[in-house]
Amino acid sequence: MLRNWLLPMMALSLLSVAGYHVTRNAQAKPPLDPPVPPPRSPFGLSVAAVGIAEPRTEDISVGTHVTGVVQEVFVKVGDKVPAGAPLFRIDDRQVRADLAVRAALLATAQAQLKKLEQSPRPEELPASAAKVREAEAKVIQQEDHYRRQQKIFDRDSRVITAEEIVASKQDWLIAKEQHAKALADDQLLRAGTWEPDLLVARATVAQNQAQVDQIRVDLDRLTVKASISGQVLRVNVRPGEYVGQPAGQTLIILGDMERVHVRADVDEVDIPRLQVGNRARAFVRGASDCPIPLEFVRVEPYVQPKKSLTGNSTERVDTRVLQVIFAIDQSQPEVYVGQQLDVFADAKAAANPVPSESPSASLQRDTASNP
Repeated sequence: MLRNWLLPMMALSLLSVAGYHVTRNAQAKPPLDPPVPPPRSPFGLSVAAVGIAEPRTEDISVGTHVTGVVQEVFVKVGDKVPAGAPLFRIDDRQVRADLAVRAALLATAQAQLKKLEQSPRPEELPASAAKVREAEAKVIQQEDHYRRQQKIFDRDSRVITAEEIVASKQDWLIAKEQHAKALADDQLLRAGTWEPDLLVARATVAQNQAQVDQIRVDLDRLTVKASISGQVLRVNVRPGEYVGQPAGQTLIILGDMERVHVRADVDEVDIPRLQVGNRARAFVRGASDCPIPLEFVRVEPYVQPKKSLTGNSTERVDTRVLQVIFAIDQSQPEVYVGQQLDVFADAKAAANPVPSESPSASLQRDTASNP
């Protein structure tokens, strides 16, 4: 008798427990509010876009003209540098050695040119004049010797032979030519340097000067300098690293942070509603209660594929955007470069669309025109 009612009671208890669990789990869970509510447009009609904060000059990726090992880095992240300030320097010992050699060759060429331009030296003129007088005296001496021997030979040919007379005359003629040569050398010395020689010397100086200037340019290129006045946003180079390969590598990122811009990507379907120059507001992610006033700067008139998902240039997307540049009010909280913002721009109402025909009306019109 006991077994007849025990089994139904156990089944009823298990059924009650199952029903309780089903009822409890079927209850609707209370909605969970997000930690930060999403931003809402402050305008009635607006165009929403996603923006990226950037410097006024955009991100300037500083590279290097030449390859080599970095010897010294002069800046760190956050430094404000003027235009032309050195950022880092590549090992320049070889170039400096070449510059010293070229500078020595230039000094030699300049000294040679100066010597030619100041020729003749005042000290050389008396010596040259003395040589002329010496040659003249020798001519007189040889002439007198020849005439004496000629008189003796005319009186008695047995004392002096004819060969001695001829030799004496030749000595006289040689002395005359030596005098002429000494006189010509004196005139050449007093005339100074020949103009073509000066032209050659000046060309040599110019050639060496050009080589020195070229090496100085190479030396200057080894020190990478800031192209604008701005702030160092990132440093990707350290002393001892080899730079220049691969080409186009970003070593230092520089930007003008005096005024931060926001580059907003407006979807191409929202371009007709975009009112250039209208008010705009931005919201930093996580601060939807703090709108940031924006000032319109410009529109970049080129609709391009959207690349804000991963930043990969090979990414394939089917959305094209128009980039609008806004400036952030400096009195607002600090916005960091690269930070993502939600942008809302006051939009104009869309034009009244032309009502389209229904498929049945279009079919009736086509049937009437083509019976």
